[in-house]
Amino acid sequence: MTRRKKTPPVQADARPSEKNVLLELIQYDDKEYFKHADLPVTELIAHFKLNHVNWINLDGLNDHTIIQKLGDHFCLHALLIEDITTEHQPKAEEYDDYLFFTLKMLYRIEDNAIEYEQISFVLGKDYLLSFQEKDGDLFGGLRERIRLDQGRIRKRGADYLLYRLVDIIVDNYYTILDAIGSQIEIIEEEIYSESTGHEFKKIQALKKELIFLRKALYPLRDALSKLIKDESGFIQSGTLRYYADVYDHVVHLIDSLDTYKDLTSSLMDIHINTMNTRMNEVMKVLTVISTIFMPLTFIVGVYGMNFTNMPEIPMRYGYFVVWGVMLTIAFTMISYFRYKKWF
Repeated sequence: MTRRKKTPPVQADARPSEKNVLLELIQYDDKEYFKHADLPVTELIAHFKLNHVNWINLDGLNDHTIIQKLGDHFCLHALLIEDITTEHQPKAEEYDDYLFFTLKMLYRIEDNAIEYEQISFVLGKDYLLSFQEKDGDLFGGLRERIRLDQGRIRKRGADYLLYRLVDIIVDNYYTILDAIGSQIEIIEEEIYSESTGHEFKKIQALKKELIFLRKALYPLRDALSKLIKDESGFIQSGTLRYYADVYDHVVHLIDSLDTYKDLTSSLMDIHINTMNTRMNEVMKVLTVISTIFMPLTFIVGVYGMNFTNMPEIPMRYGYFVVWGVMLTIAFTMISYFRYKKWF
C-alpha cells in the first residue's frame, strides 16, 4: 500500500523535557472549542462536558496523586494505572468501560541517536486520556487544527482523535527510518572512499537502533491488529478503516526495517572485505619492496665481509661496478613487477 504524504509533525526531532508536570483539557464538538490548563485535577475534571470530545493530556508521570485522581474519577483499574506508570511493550486491552492503548513515541536527538518515551491512552465514552512521560510531544499541529476547526476531526468522536494521535506517532517513525537510511548511505560512501576503521562502530550503533525499532514496531503491529479484528465497541465501524490504514503503515515500516537490517549486515561484510583488501594491498607493496631489496642486501652483505683475499676489493672501479649491478637488478625487478601489474 502506498503511504500518503503528510505534513511532518512540529519539532519531530526535539527532545522533550522531563521536569514539568502539565495537565491540559481540550474539549470540542463541531461547533464549540474549549481549552483548560494549569488547573488542579479536580477543577479540570469539573469542566468535563457530555456530548463533547474531552481530551485530557498529562505530561509527566512524576506526580502519582494526579494519576490516581484521574483513575478514581474514570474508574481505571489498578493494573491499568500500573501499566501507565511502568514501561511496557505496545499493547491494546479492552475493559468494560474503556480501551487502553500504549506505544512508544520516538525522537531524534543529537548525534542522530534515538530517544523515546512511553505514551498511554485511555479511550472511553466522550473522552480520551493521554499520559506522557515528559513535557513536549508531536501533537502541536493537531492541537492547532482542532482549535481552527480544520479537517474532519471536530466532526468526529474521541476514537478518531486516538487514531490521529497514533497516526502522528507512526508517521514520525518514517522520519526515524529515513534518517537511518541516510546514515547507511553516508557510511557506505565512507567505506568505498576512505575507510578509517570507525565505520564498524557506526554500523554497530545502527544495528542497535534497528533492534530497538523492531521491538517497538512488532508489538505495535499486533496491538493494532487486535483492535481491528476484535472490532472494539469503543471504536466506531467507520473509524476502523483509519486504524487499518495505520496498521498498513506499520507493516510497511517493518518491511523497511527488515530491508535496512539486511543492508547493515551487507555493510558490515563490505567493510570487512574492504579492510582485508586494503590490508592485502599494503602487504603486497611491502612484499614487493622486500623482494627488490633482498638481492641488494645479499650483495652488500657479501662485500661487507672483512676478508683479506677478496678479488674485487683492489679493483679501481669496483665500487661503481657494484652500484651499477645493484641498480640494474633493482630496475629489472621493478620493470618486471610493473609488467605483472603487482604495483
